[in-house]
Amino acid sequence: MFCYYCGNQLDSTDTCPNCESDVRMIKKIQGVSNYWYNEGLARVKVRDLSGAADALKKSLKWNKMNVAARNLLGLVYFETGEAVDAVSEWVISKSLVPDDNPVTEYLNKVQNSGTKIEHLNQTSKKFNQALTYCQQGNDDLAIIQLKKVLSMNNKLVKGHQLLALLYMKNGRYDLAKKALKNAGRIDANNVRTLTYLRECNEYLKAHGKNKREKDDNEIISYESGNDLIIRPRRFIDNTMVMSVVNLLIGAAIGIAVVCFLVVPGIKQNAQNEANMSVVKANETISTKDQDIKDLEAQIETLNAQVSTAQADSTTAADTIVAYENMLDAYVLYATENFSSAADALEKVQKDKLDSEAQGYYDVVKAGVQTELIGKKYNAAIDAYSAQDYNTAITNLNEVVAVDENYKDGLAMYYLAHSCYRVKDGANAIKWFEKCKNSDFNYEMSDEDIQDYIDSVNNNAVDYGLGTE
Repeated sequence: MFCYYCGNQLDSTDTCPNCESDVRMIKKIQGVSNYWYNEGLARVKVRDLSGAADALKKSLKWNKMNVAARNLLGLVYFETGEAVDAVSEWVISKSLVPDDNPVTEYLNKVQNSGTKIEHLNQTSKKFNQALTYCQQGNDDLAIIQLKKVLSMNNKLVKGHQLLALLYMKNGRYDLAKKALKNAGRIDANNVRTLTYLRECNEYLKAHGKNKREKDDNEIISYESGNDLIIRPRRFIDNTMVMSVVNLLIGAAIGIAVVCFLVVPGIKQNAQNEANMSVVKANETISTKDQDIKDLEAQIETLNAQVSTAQADSTTAADTIVAYENMLDAYVLYATENFSSAADALEKVQKDKLDSEAQGYYDVVKAGVQTELIGKKYNAAIDAYSAQDYNTAITNLNEVVAVDENYKDGLAMYYLAHSCYRVKDGANAIKWFEKCKNSDFNYEMSDEDIQDYIDSVNNNAVDYGLGTE
């Protein structure tokens, strides 16, 4: 376990032995990530690959730097036929830990084999083509394409599942069940596979096995004396004449088939083979061009994922800083050092905290509210004295939002005068009226306050209350 700040190896204490930073939260986060990694490893051992993938994703959600979890997730993807996703995880892992990383060997085996890359690309293309056929309603073409995909990559779980769905759609639940069993051998506890398999079993149980209808040409047998007679149900005893006629008709049909079907077919096959050679050559050229574009797109995607991982790492560091500031504020509050607690609380980014920590934030804020209001009020009076009335208005609005009668009404008194100075007529009248109707004693009388209100009303246009 390493420190987020300096990268030094941590020990059993709550601080980093190198930079002396508080690492309790880091250990908690990495501990949760390691828990889900162990859960994923346990599921892999019993071939619950989909469950293992979910657990490993949770591990990376807590700690994206957990290289062991990312490497294992790549192996799970590779085992279920998701080679592209596997390579993506391994590339990110290698970018995070370039040295002594086992994924280097995995990537070398894939990248150094041009045949392997070509095989993976062809598998992805054919599977995508099968999906296109499904969307177009060409189920037969989709089934043929999926069989090609599975012959190239028999571990592609989603390929077996899609083939089973197509069989189920066409009422071939027996073949669908066989495809789902093949998927189950790869990922034993895949929820989607088990759901489809249960539906197949229920359908087959409800309808039973299909019974063969009797054919009119069914063979029947019976005994005649000591002899066993076997003949078709419809038995026709041809005479000699009919035998000759049938023979001549058969010969004529044979000659016609040779002349009109076999010979033209041979010529057509030769032409088709020539055309196919041209088509294959064009397809090879197109495939190479597309492969180059696909690899370039994958590089861009992987670079974007690396950038995202780095940004997430920065966000995690900001979250840790927010928790440290919150802890400082809480300690100062507990020791009744309210002024310093108020200063520390202002540094806390509340949106970086979880719901529990935000609850502590609200408790501390309520405890130091009086101190904060005092600071806002003093800042407002200083700004008012310096004729910075806009700053005074901003601070006094925060004070009266908590307590309008703060300092025996002086907060709203100075707020009224500040609004009057910046010619905010509506708010000036609002707060002068509150001062006049209050029981507090001010430096001026109610009549003097009324004179200010009348001045605003008499100069309504200047104070933004009307038009000329």
